Amino acid sequence: MKIELRQIRQFLAVADTLNFRRAAEHLALAQPALSRGIQLLEHQLGVSLFKRNNRRVELTPAGTVFLKGCQDLMEDLDETVRQARKAQRGELGTLSIGYTDFAISGVLPRILDGFRRKYPEIDIELTYGSTHQQLEDLAIRKIDVAFVTSPVAGANLALIPVQHDRYVAVLPAAHPLARQATVDISELAGEGFIVGVMARWRHFRRHLDALCLKAGFAPRIVQEVYNTEGMFGLISANIGVTIHLECTANYIRSDVALRPLTGVNDTIITVAAWREDDMRPALTHFADFLQTLPRNADHGLL
Repeated sequence: MKIELRQIRQFLAVADTLNFRRAAEHLALAQPALSRGIQLLEHQLGVSLFKRNNRRVELTPAGTVFLKGCQDLMEDLDETVRQARKAQRGELGTLSIGYTDFAISGVLPRILDGFRRKYPEIDIELTYGSTHQQLEDLAIRKIDVAFVTSPVAGANLALIPVQHDRYVAVLPAAHPLARQATVDISELAGEGFIVGVMARWRHFRRHLDALCLKAGFAPRIVQEVYNTEGMFGLISANIGVTIHLECTANYIRSDVALRPLTGVNDTIITVAAWREDDMRPALTHFADFLQTLPRNADHGLL
């Protein structure tokens, strides 16, 4: 059975007016042609849709059921058209975003909240990953946007800084240095360090090693962990200390102390990265949204 959309529109016009003449006028169609169209539809369906006489037109029980289905069908079609137009404008779809510990501890939650308020019908898929892993995922189009630790470089990559962080010393709350307002990096020379595993933290480990070497020592590593949560857990157990970023103050534990690190002028920049040769509408909206976000003049946090 092949029923055309025009036949459904003809049926709906007659069902709405219960008058073939008015329905034909509404459709800009000759009345005999409309009557033949309804008869053909009834023949295709094998049911009578209308009771007709010289005085009135009524829906049959089959016609009433068919009317409800046609109304639902047209509503679904209208919604499908609206959704297709939204997809064309990039207001509908899915955006896959990768992130590091630093991003999720800092500005990323605010970025995602603001973007979802503006584009509520774009679904966000989040994937945790190291900077190295995210750049590989971008290269094979596994993710659309990467929030990674700079510096990064790559062919066809667009980059925008979204977060600048100063370094902090992370100490057990009972550590003698925790009683100070600030900690000079040289004061950590004799401490055991808890750091992220090289496979996941290689970008940050390079920064950390460079900071310590500049201060005249190499960090004495006593434990490697996979994420910030594990790192802070071991620090709270008084197993060691570390150097981290100020963004971690957003979820600091009560048994761990963060102190500004002096003797260090460097900062860490988190950037959003995406492929310039893969600019789907939803990604274009996200990139434009990032450009509109305000920066803090003191330390670059959004």
